[in-house]
Amino acid sequence: MRIAFVGESLIDFTAAGDLAFQGHVGGAPTNSAVACARLGVPTGFVTQLSTDLFGERLLAHLLANGIDTRFVRRSEAPSTLAFVARTPTSNRYAFYTQGTADTLWAPAELPALPDSCRWLQFGSISLLQEPAASRITEFVEAQRGRRLVLFDPNARPSLIPDLDAWRRRCTRWLAAADLVKMSDEDAQLLAPDRALAVVAADCLRQGPRAVVITRGGEGATLFRPSAEPLTLRPPPVRVADTIGAGDTFAAGLLVALLERGVDTSEALSALPAEAWSAVLRFAGAAAALNCTREGANPPTRAEVDVLLQQADA
Repeated sequence: MRIAFVGESLIDFTAAGDLAFQGHVGGAPTNSAVACARLGVPTGFVTQLSTDLFGERLLAHLLANGIDTRFVRRSEAPSTLAFVARTPTSNRYAFYTQGTADTLWAPAELPALPDSCRWLQFGSISLLQEPAASRITEFVEAQRGRRLVLFDPNARPSLIPDLDAWRRRCTRWLAAADLVKMSDEDAQLLAPDRALAVVAADCLRQGPRAVVITRGGEGATLFRPSAEPLTLRPPPVRVADTIGAGDTFAAGLLVALLERGVDTSEALSALPAEAWSAVLRFAGAAAALNCTREGANPPTRAEVDVLLQQADA
């Protein structure tokens, strides 16, 4: 195990017509874990899955993608369900999370990740429901000095009853992270009406070594202390669906950073701009390929390599 993810695993039902929905395995950490595994990196997952028919499908999906499930607990509580309707510019969600298995993740003893695990990613709706939110926060904070941490807010406003309270909690999550990946929508939720560069600077002051803000097809921008912002656009593709694009981008960041030997905070801080350009390019290509398919369906490493070669031709 080189990379681990903690958080929700759920079923996304995407709209296919009037009250017609197609089910897909989903959840931001799950999508990212699958993306990492398909990109060729040994990946583990930390969560709690239901023993219901959806939970069995979720576990089967993790196993089919070669994900290490030794830290997956089981519960008789129901699975989390999400319904997604596409709009011309984004997606609209309805979540059913009350008393579900992943939201009840609260082991008395925190998992002990193996030393081989160099990155842990957390965030998304798993931080919006108790008791999982508090226990995940404690789990992440316990990783300090052991491995690097990526925080991806992946916020869903409809699930946040108190935005001011959520923003205050973000301060703690930012302080626990070495790298932050967020969308421009996340940034505006965190600090409305503020420029992305200002939001990134505020985040960096909390402790992370780098912040990457994505803007869909417009690309992603890297912000670091005392360095000029660096922006790269993804290769052009025919977009079928944007579900899972940000999750795949986050996975691409982790895979590309590991391949460049970034497994300590010092290495992350010292990574030069030209290496970061390659990292962002790889992550952008992986996310772009995910967008060519229905639902969250991350690409394999071979597919990303082909797209990058075509872009260079």
